[in-house]
Amino acid sequence: MSTITGKEQINNSNKLSYLKDFNEVFEFVKFSVNSAYKMKRAGLSLMLHRMPTRVGAYHILGSNVIAVNSFVLDLVKKYSTSNDEYNSYLFMVLLHEYLHSFGILDEYKVRWMSVELCKKFFGEKHTVTIMAEDPLKIFPQLGLISYDKFENEFEIIKNFDNTNQTYIQ
Repeated sequence: MSTITGKEQINNSNKLSYLKDFNEVFEFVKFSVNSAYKMKRAGLSLMLHRMPTRVGAYHILGSNVIAVNSFVLDLVKKYSTSNDEYNSYLFMVLLHEYLHSFGILDEYKVRWMSVELCKKFFGEKHTVTIMAEDPLKIFPQLGLISYDKFENEFEIIKNFDNTNQTYIQ
């Protein structure tokens, strides 16, 4: 993985702070993964699903679905002190599941790849890097709340991963 300058890390941090929705954050995730690991895929769907607090998100193996725990996401939104914190959490979760979508099943490998990518793009001390190591370092409140149910209802996010290319590269 090639290195980037401190100025580029600051630019990435500023960009992350100002992203407005799931799709913008995911586009930044896809760009960073392609830059760091030369991997890309398109056509993923995002589902928000209330599930046990011990599960932040999951990718359904062999599918195009990433499911994010909406219960935890709502708590992160509540406890975030800035858009940067919220977007950092979203970036970290989508990054982790996006890496799984390439068929990388080893949880430790995906976590390591996520941490390394965040260090490269944002620096070791950035919120997103700290969260990639352990989200409870930024949101210790999440460890105090227990919800243990998979709900039957979910929400599909419209206009997610909507920059699919119509030509072959």
